[in-house]
Amino acid sequence: MSDRYEIDLNVKPGDDLQDEEMAEAPQVKRKGRGFQSGDQRGDGVHSSAFDKLTSSDDSASGRALKSIEGWIVLITGVHEEATEEDILDKFGEYGEVKNVHLNLDRRTGYVKGYVLVEYEKFSEAEEAIAAMNGAKLLDQTLTCDFAFVKPTNNDDRGRRGLTSRSRGGHGGRRSGRSSSPTRR
Repeated sequence: MSDRYEIDLNVKPGDDLQDEEMAEAPQVKRKGRGFQSGDQRGDGVHSSAFDKLTSSDDSASGRALKSIEGWIVLITGVHEEATEEDILDKFGEYGEVKNVHLNLDRRTGYVKGYVLVEYEKFSEAEEAIAAMNGAKLLDQTLTCDFAFVKPTNNDDRGRRGLTSRSRGGHGGRRSGRSSSPTRR
């Protein structure tokens, strides 16, 4: 059973082999950092036509944002020997926990010190944060907050950490001094 395919090799020099859609698309010359050529970006990335998550829970006002599946609470200060059962026992009191994520250190196998707990409803997550923020688990104080929050208006998109120390500028001073004694 052999299938035979025929290929038309009678292509003339004036024939256009591009798809009709490609031929209709305007060719835009783009250059430079991020293809900024005035208002004509047209790449879809820099447009304002992004999908947005809308909150189905009307009580979710303030700074918290919902993830795709639920409300995620970030818990820090978790003892390294805490287990998923310990977390479920403490945080299951405030509502149905959809998911618990304990990140483990590869080398030691212990918890890295934070846990992500996911709730279905905003009210459950908010109640858990209010009750468990500052509570003790295995003699260690927990800090709880929403994992996703709205940025504030004065947030500089991550530029807060760029101080002279973080860039290795020794407080911004360059005195020219070295650790070895100078020769005269």
